[in-house]
Amino acid sequence: MTRIDSPPRQPSRLARLPIIHQLHQSVGLQRGMLVAGLVITTLFVLTAILAPLVAPYGYSQLRGPDGVFGAQQPPGGAHLFGTTVGGYDVLSRVLWGAQTALFVIVVAVLLSIFAGVFLGLVSGYFGGWLDRVLVVVCDAVYAFPSLLLAIVMSIVISGGKSDLVGGVMAAAISITVVFIPQYFRVIRAETVRIKSEAYVESARVLGSGNIRIMVRHVLRNATRTLPLIFTLNSSEAILTLAGLGFLGFGIEPTAASEWGYDLNKAISDVSSGIWWTSLFPGLAIVLVVMGITLVGESLNDLADPRLRGRRAVGANAGLVAETSVVPGGTLAAGPGGLDGLESAPIHPSDGEAIS
Repeated sequence: MTRIDSPPRQPSRLARLPIIHQLHQSVGLQRGMLVAGLVITTLFVLTAILAPLVAPYGYSQLRGPDGVFGAQQPPGGAHLFGTTVGGYDVLSRVLWGAQTALFVIVVAVLLSIFAGVFLGLVSGYFGGWLDRVLVVVCDAVYAFPSLLLAIVMSIVISGGKSDLVGGVMAAAISITVVFIPQYFRVIRAETVRIKSEAYVESARVLGSGNIRIMVRHVLRNATRTLPLIFTLNSSEAILTLAGLGFLGFGIEPTAASEWGYDLNKAISDVSSGIWWTSLFPGLAIVLVVMGITLVGESLNDLADPRLRGRRAVGANAGLVAETSVVPGGTLAAGPGGLDGLESAPIHPSDGEAIS
């Protein structure tokens, strides 16, 4: 009697979602790094969104019901993280600073994605002199350090004044200009590869225009690696904003809270034994950058088959590891492992005689 194996069950729609799919793929230390990064990143986003609700005071508030806060008050009592040299509550400044950092990430990275994807799509699809010019320009942009460009843009946009719009937009625009070549190169390479595929040629033969082909066929398949670049560039955006504030081109405390500015004002406190004014803003920068980097590196490892971990089918060393390279499903060695496959008798029904 011939046994007919049932086809492999397709994963549910929920399991095919980007982050959940990567969680199922990851194993061991790789899964731990991804989960830790997701937890830290989620807490950062929730803190930024709920800052007006969870912060005990405003980012520029100097007095409470009991009067003026006082400068450089140690942690404890009404100020869990103490107060700064300017008399601001450190905990409130740290919580409100997450909102500013998230704003810069959204503005900078989204602008660079839209510009980079558009230029890469046009350059890779049409080619010619436009492609050569865009490639040269994007290569030239790499000569400008992002922090130096941010300083220049801060002076150009806001005249050196550290207000909310000037500080945030200076960092966002400078990061946008620096990150555009990264998205441009990725989308251009994918577009050059995809436009020669058979289904694109078929769409062209059927009379589809260039815009329709670019949007419906090329763009959809060329943007699959963007989440990886997005996570890695988000951490760079936070570091650039913090660098601007530390060098004195950040945002004034009366306009918004910014971690780099608080670190700049806490330099003289460290030598005086006042550690809390610099410790907590610095920890916020380190934790957020580390969380986003862990997510980006884990997604990058899972996207590369050479770096992706495999899950063993069983606990015995003789069992074949589960892998996805076999068409139609995973390779299973059976209950006897490799030894069972090698020593299994050959049935006469298979067309061979038993020796």
